[in-house]
Amino acid sequence: MELEKALAGQLHAGLAMLASSIERCPSDLWSAPNPPAAVEARPDNPDWNGVERPFWRIAFHAVYFTHLYIGQGEGAFVEPPAALEVRRRPDFEAMWHAPWSLEPYELPPGAEPISRGSLLEYAAFVDGLVDVTLAGLELGSGESGFPWYPGVSKLSHELLNLRHLQGHVGQLSELLMLRGIDIDWV
Repeated sequence: MELEKALAGQLHAGLAMLASSIERCPSDLWSAPNPPAAVEARPDNPDWNGVERPFWRIAFHAVYFTHLYIGQGEGAFVEPPAALEVRRRPDFEAMWHAPWSLEPYELPPGAEPISRGSLLEYAAFVDGLVDVTLAGLELGSGESGFPWYPGVSKLSHELLNLRHLQGHVGQLSELLMLRGIDIDWV
């Protein structure tokens, strides 16, 4: 189906741009606080006050949710192989099992950053899932497969997944551009 090919192509391109951002990130930016100064508390959303958002967490968050959302639903999620650092780290364990009680932004402040190489390996693993996973999706399903997205069709959810990935690629790209570093559009 042409739609599956288009989605796959765009996911591959988004993951390639994310990988380029990871590769080009200067070492001092990788784990630096973002933003560098404290942000005023938001009473409308207290859960996000004080969340550390260094480059590595944003990139990890983008890969993680692309991975989680690429399948038909929660039950289709395949955890990364044990050979990958993201799978072996005890502090990441809750990310690989429902009810998805942890995600990269929620790791404790001061959590050891994932290495650039390990995050690139994880992104490559997710990229390797794209074609085979999308070929098996029921894009015509009226349900996303994730209960926190009720009433969202699977096709709309996959477009949301792509938009989410590219939104974070844009965020990382902007951080790089502030350092005079650009990434190529794929």
